[in-house]
Amino acid sequence: MIPLSRKSPVPPEDCNLAKAVEQIGDRWTLLILRSALYGVRRFDDFQTELGTPRTILSGRLKSLVDTGLLKKRAYKVEGRRARPEYVLTEKGEALRPILIALTQWGDAWIGDTGQPPVSFTDAGTRQAVRAAFVNETGREVPTGNLRIVLRR
Repeated sequence: MIPLSRKSPVPPEDCNLAKAVEQIGDRWTLLILRSALYGVRRFDDFQTELGTPRTILSGRLKSLVDTGLLKKRAYKVEGRRARPEYVLTEKGEALRPILIALTQWGDAWIGDTGQPPVSFTDAGTRQAVRAAFVNETGREVPTGNLRIVLRR
C-alpha cells in the first residue's frame, strides 16, 4: 500500500503523465486512437464507427496530427478527389501497449464475467499475452514492488 502523502512527488506542470493526459486524455481522442490502432484511417470511417460529431472529430484529428501521434496521407478512390487518411506515427504506435493494458484493465474490472470481446496473443506461439512491468533482465515485477525514484 502506498503511504499517505499530502502532495505528489512531482508538480503537475513538471509531470510527463500530466502532460500526456493533456494530449490524449479526453474521451474522443482516446477512442480515435483506439480505432486507429485497429486500422481505421479515414475520416468517414472514424465518424461512422464512433458517432463523433464531425466538428469534434475534425478538431481531434487535427490535434493528433499537430502533436505527432497521427500523420495525414492522401488517398484517392477512382473517380473522386484525393482525401486525407490518418495513419499512426511511431509516437502514436508507441501507445499500443498502454491501450492494450487499459483494455485488459477494463476486461478485469468493468467487463462482464464472460469472455472479453478481444484478446491479445503472441503471433508466433499464439499464447495469450498481458501487459506487465518487467525489469532489465526481463523478469516480471509485481506493481507492489515498484518504487518511485525522483531524479533531481
